[in-house]
Amino acid sequence: MTNIRNIVFDLGGVLIELDHECAVRRFEEIGVEDARQLLDPYEQKGFFLEVENGTITADGFCRKLCEYTGKDLSYEAIRHAWLGFIVDTPQYKLDYLLNLREKYNVYLLSNTNPIIQEGWARTSEFTPVGRPIGVYFDKMYTSYEVGVTKPDAKIFEYMIRDSGLNPAETLFVDDGKSNIEIARQLGFVTYQPKNGEDWREVINKFLSE
Repeated sequence: MTNIRNIVFDLGGVLIELDHECAVRRFEEIGVEDARQLLDPYEQKGFFLEVENGTITADGFCRKLCEYTGKDLSYEAIRHAWLGFIVDTPQYKLDYLLNLREKYNVYLLSNTNPIIQEGWARTSEFTPVGRPIGVYFDKMYTSYEVGVTKPDAKIFEYMIRDSGLNPAETLFVDDGKSNIEIARQLGFVTYQPKNGEDWREVINKFLSE
């Protein structure tokens, strides 16, 4: 195996533990009756997808959600519903990323949206120690900023061009089967952890081979 020089992490289900049911329940509570059909653990649907692939802004999403539900929903109520996905952000995983960055380039590649990112992850609320998510990565590639969601190969190709990384020298860590399959086709070394898994020893093995 070629020596690993780069490591790319997904966010939800890898660095943070997810609760899909809680998010569905919170959106149902604010009037999204078909939340279970629109919300997906890996790639959203309808205008939930539009806010994650950058087609609409956070404000645009809020307006559409108000129209969809027929309610005058506050940004905070909508943010609270999105954050239903978030169970825990284990500090030990983030500290591990900081250790990795001493020897490797560490990137984020995530399907996410500006409400989760700018309303939580990129603020001091992200961790108990008050650090925003950007502290832990050399660079972050998010679907709403790139304009495309995984598993579309275009978001991987954008990251490859922008960072200059060689997929054969890059470990890609993602909990989504279809994302792993695309990454393998593009030549990445891959690992698919389970939601909430402590994957540090597995990654250490990849890096020591």
